[in-house]
Amino acid sequence: QGSVATALRPLDSRVRACAWLAGVMSEHVEKRRRVGEGLAGVARPQLAANAAFSWSKGFDPQCPELRRAFEQDGYVLIKGLLQAEELKRLETAVSSDGGIVSHAYGRDDGMGRKTRLALWNQPGNDVTGMIARVPRVASTMESLLGGEVYHYHTKLMMKDARTGGAALWHQDFGYWSNNGCLYPDMGTCFITLDKMDKENAGLQVLRGSHRLGLLPHHMKGGQAEADQKRMEWAKEAGFEHVHLDMDPGDGLFFHSLTLHTSSQNHSDRRRWCFLVAFNRADNQPMIEHHHPQYCPLEPAPDDAILDPTTPLVDQSGKAFMNPNNDESVEKYKEHGFH
Repeated sequence: QGSVATALRPLDSRVRACAWLAGVMSEHVEKRRRVGEGLAGVARPQLAANAAFSWSKGFDPQCPELRRAFEQDGYVLIKGLLQAEELKRLETAVSSDGGIVSHAYGRDDGMGRKTRLALWNQPGNDVTGMIARVPRVASTMESLLGGEVYHYHTKLMMKDARTGGAALWHQDFGYWSNNGCLYPDMGTCFITLDKMDKENAGLQVLRGSHRLGLLPHHMKGGQAEADQKRMEWAKEAGFEHVHLDMDPGDGLFFHSLTLHTSSQNHSDRRRWCFLVAFNRADNQPMIEHHHPQYCPLEPAPDDAILDPTTPLVDQSGKAFMNPNNDESVEKYKEHGFH
């Protein structure tokens, strides 16, 4: 009997193994069925949003909490990035005769509205240039992106009252990847000149969406729009749709893969914002295009914005662009101008 029992043990083990495998397969089939019916599915937990930071003279761009918040949410909000007097000087610089507004052109949103836009490729030495070069902006972006950055371009976006157009859901890298930039190690500092909220077409983001990677984008009315089905999936998976409220002078630093949008401005309040885009120095674009290749960013002290020796307006060397008459841009229109 002992020999018979010994001989049966391997068969008994095989039976148990088959039964276990059948159970696993049955469980897998049931999960697939339930997910297909929308009944179940394991979603990755979405952590609570990080609180906003506040800028002061003791602010440390290298603080680990800042980097952790950026890596989790795909953006960080820094309150009071520009102080009241600095913001006043910026407003004067962009609105004065011969200032930034004189280079503005309209961009049709494909839905009957236009947003005015001015774009330049080199920071320059005036007030608008110093904003891109001061540590609270440039060094913060270097800390968030993990390396040296250079100035990719700056934009003044003007959503005027009752006329400002919409921006479709997109990732900035959806445009910039077509410029020969291989890695999404890029980001934008978005500074509000006005109170920004839902009423005057404030910026909206899908929190944490930078972790989705680059989504397919499709051209729609001159804009690149993120694939709508992928957007639906992201929202179903629990990515939070956030309407950002920002006060004048607040700065939002966001990753080039963070999905964002804004609606048409139907309010009686304008919504102007100042955006500085940066690329990491080791992410040299593979082709020449309508934005610059790597050029070292010359740093400026934080007090340079208010320094009376800093000119309000100096357009020399800023390389303003106008897609309506710039031949260097014409061939990139198929990818959208951004």
